[in-house]
Amino acid sequence: MVGTNLKAETMKLMDERASKEAEMDVIIQRLCQPGGPGLSGNLVDSEGFPRTDIDIPTVRADRRRLSELRNDHKIMTEKIDQNIQVLHSARLASTPSVKDSDDTADVGVQGSAVNIGSSSSPGNYIATAATSAAMDVDVVFSRPFAVIDEITEASPAAEDGLQLGDQVVRFGNVQSGENLLQRLAAEVQSNQGCAVSMTVMRQGAMTNVLVTPRVWQGRSLLGCNFRIL
Repeated sequence: MVGTNLKAETMKLMDERASKEAEMDVIIQRLCQPGGPGLSGNLVDSEGFPRTDIDIPTVRADRRRLSELRNDHKIMTEKIDQNIQVLHSARLASTPSVKDSDDTADVGVQGSAVNIGSSSSPGNYIATAATSAAMDVDVVFSRPFAVIDEITEASPAAEDGLQLGDQVVRFGNVQSGENLLQRLAAEVQSNQGCAVSMTVMRQGAMTNVLVTPRVWQGRSLLGCNFRIL
């Protein structure tokens, strides 16, 4: 029951976070459209007068709302990470007690869920629920496929929170498979000016980061290097 409730809470938070991300995408696209002020561009011209080619009150409102959404996104992400860690720990804790053969780990866990579910012990039922919930969200605990081995100062990657040594588990729709560099490049290009959700392994813990590929004074749209593992 506990595991099921935690899973439901986590899935709800994920849905709410996705809604925040969609709203951020709309604001970012509006701010970064051709001729727009961007996420942090000047609202005054070269002579110090307010720009007449943009709606300054609207731009300020968009930037303020984007800041609020990013703060909400960070809080939600931290809570999701905590819940997933608990669910994953419950899965790991329950696995040794039910392995009674030399079968593979996946077979052992699947078989144990049936056996525990047939028990009348409330404690066993809770372990089963937590294990099942952890398996449902275990996609987050995928194997890293790349590492950030170079970040340029003041680049979009640096400003959005990526750190040297971050191991990339997911970048937008890219998680694993073949032609990873080409797929990463395509994902970056197709999301120029749009926030992209990343999952990275940082100092042993899963962390979600929102990055926005964009034009800046340096090279590439992110200013970092992905090294395939």
